[in-house]
Amino acid sequence: MIRDLLRDLGAALAATLLVVTAVLVGTAIEREDGTLHVNWPPLYAVAHPHVGAGTPAALAVAVAVVAYGPALAARLPWRALLAAAWATATAWTFSLALVDGWQRGIAGRLTTQYEYLQVIDRFHDIPGTLRDFTHHILIDSPGHWPAHVAGHPPAASLTFVLLDRIGLGGGGWAGVWCITVGATACVAVLVTVRVLAGEVLARRAAPFLVLAPAAVWMGTSADGYFAAVAAWAVALLALAVTGGTGRTGGAGQAGGTGRTGGRGRTGGAGRTGRAVRTGHRVWAAAFGSGLLFGLTCYLSYGLTLFAVIAAGVLVLGRERVRVLPLLFAGLAVVPLVFTLAGFHWWEAYRLLVERYYQGAGGLRPYGYWVWANLACTVLVVGLATVAGLRRAGVALVRQRGQVLRRRDASGSAAEPRLALLVYAALLALLVADLSGMSKAETERIWLPFAMWLLAAGAFLPRPRAWLAAQATLALLLNHLLLTGW
Repeated sequence: MIRDLLRDLGAALAATLLVVTAVLVGTAIEREDGTLHVNWPPLYAVAHPHVGAGTPAALAVAVAVVAYGPALAARLPWRALLAAAWATATAWTFSLALVDGWQRGIAGRLTTQYEYLQVIDRFHDIPGTLRDFTHHILIDSPGHWPAHVAGHPPAASLTFVLLDRIGLGGGGWAGVWCITVGATACVAVLVTVRVLAGEVLARRAAPFLVLAPAAVWMGTSADGYFAAVAAWAVALLALAVTGGTGRTGGAGQAGGTGRTGGRGRTGGAGRTGRAVRTGHRVWAAAFGSGLLFGLTCYLSYGLTLFAVIAAGVLVLGRERVRVLPLLFAGLAVVPLVFTLAGFHWWEAYRLLVERYYQGAGGLRPYGYWVWANLACTVLVVGLATVAGLRRAGVALVRQRGQVLRRRDASGSAAEPRLALLVYAALLALLVADLSGMSKAETERIWLPFAMWLLAAGAFLPRPRAWLAAQATLALLLNHLLLTGW
């Protein structure tokens, strides 16, 4: 026990040293030649100690989750736990954002010169704008798109265009949308963990998903919204590959011997009816997952890497043969709609790469950001997640033979199955980092992957101490720095 704790603290210390090194080296590079294009390396932030209207609320949420979160997560009925997790994550994110005030922290975030709300009026003819979208990606093209619009497929901009069309226009509504929808990502991760690795680990992960340092950037960033869409795509896939029942086997599969068994035609009809309903749930979940994966790819080019996490889910599932055709059918819908409308994803991505190197991507040194991005990730996920990943790695190595034991995901197979899921997310993040297409970005881009890494908190004993560390990091970041993108 003591030895494991010391190893956890060693992993956290190593991550802290990585962050400190990134700060010191980055500051020296920026002072020397200014090629990093950030004021507080490795974060896109400036030093600005401050408090605000959200400070008391943020402190209250942090204290409540640290004090009561683990116990409530263990005792609440499952659906009540999901609702409580979403509500608490929403409150945590809103309170941190309001430390900077309503205008600067929420309403003004998506209205800057780089953001999506700058182009709402240019989408008055949506089909025409989609056909013409690629003509404005390069920075030397006439009427070039702002950085975030050019850097994402048009579904990102269309989200805010459609909000405006239904009367929810302006930065305030856009910010509320991103925070409220983004907070559901923790619910999607909990659903996924429960069906793939059992309810016990899902309940243990819940407080870490709620009280995440990532909330500093979830409010208000469109990447928080993207994270939620991607997370629900994975959650629906997990439901599909486990039979659409929300259970991983064992007792959930023994219903045929219950009250309807042994009653002749009635029992047989009952089992047939349940089988039909289960089949419908599987098909709906698989098709819905495909739809959301397709949408994810048209919200952000980089989130195509969620295919790595999806592959991990398929490995852990048992319904792959039935799921794949409907998954791919759903996956084709959004690309087909946009292609028929005149937007060509691959052409846009080719031009984006060129635009990328026309800006900061052509100046920022790869040799720094390839490891400093990992320091950014540490600040997004917190030291508890680093320690949890260490324990997850140990479980995966020691119990790798248990990973595919699908009928006992709540028993001896639970920990290595969860470990495989979080390491699939870590692999996707590392691929994004090594690609070199992330050195012109900021820490917000790691949010979709970070949500899955946070689940590693389920491996940690003494959760209150680790949760206190998570909350302290988030509060310090939000009150000492003014973050942006």
